[in-house]
Amino acid sequence: MTSTIDILSVPIQNVTIEEACSYAFQCIDEGKTTAIATANAEMLMRACHDDELAHILQQADLVVPDGAGVLWAAEQQGCHFKERVTGVDLACKLLEEAAVRKTSVYLFGGAEGVADMAAANLQRKYGDVNIVGTHSGFFTAEEEREIINDIRCKGTQILLVALGVPKQEKWISNHMYELGPCLCMGVGGTLDVLSGKSARAPKWMQEHRLEWLYRFAKEPTRFKRMLALPKFVIAVKGNKKAK
Repeated sequence: MTSTIDILSVPIQNVTIEEACSYAFQCIDEGKTTAIATANAEMLMRACHDDELAHILQQADLVVPDGAGVLWAAEQQGCHFKERVTGVDLACKLLEEAAVRKTSVYLFGGAEGVADMAAANLQRKYGDVNIVGTHSGFFTAEEEREIINDIRCKGTQILLVALGVPKQEKWISNHMYELGPCLCMGVGGTLDVLSGKSARAPKWMQEHRLEWLYRFAKEPTRFKRMLALPKFVIAVKGNKKAK
């Protein structure tokens, strides 16, 4: 892998989306069980107070710079990420390549029916995507065992887990070696976007690092979650002074 930039004690790989995708399929081709995390300011702030999440991120095979805040934090250290690699963009890149390679994909998470709608949309967008299974993010302990068995028995090679942060990262960490050799990636609200339930910010807002503002305007109930952003700025500034 390429070099990393540490943001609040979490090593984040300085990769392009092409490099991240290439690494992912290298792991799949080699039959490695692999965990990918997509780091944004909210996740990194959670990790400051959640030792389990911090350990998971520090041990992940690949952590990509998802949020604009992460790019800004690197710049405060005089470093620069090659580009922002969002979870939804990386997931789409993996799915596009998976359609070509006939790689087996499982969609896990979201509200009832969301994974199925996402699967249908992916078939229309990329052609014959080999989606071997779907399940919502709501399940009992008994159903969880059935889901794990289903993922393994269907020979899943790419597992996209949309349970929200930090539940998805912890779920992957706790169960990845029961799932067979597959690439596991926490994707948050990506299935909502792929299903058409949610929309991304306009391209110009993404390019100007304003996607957080678009989300807040669309979902004012995210206010409490948005409080992580000023806390993140303070933490990064404090960390810079301490060095």
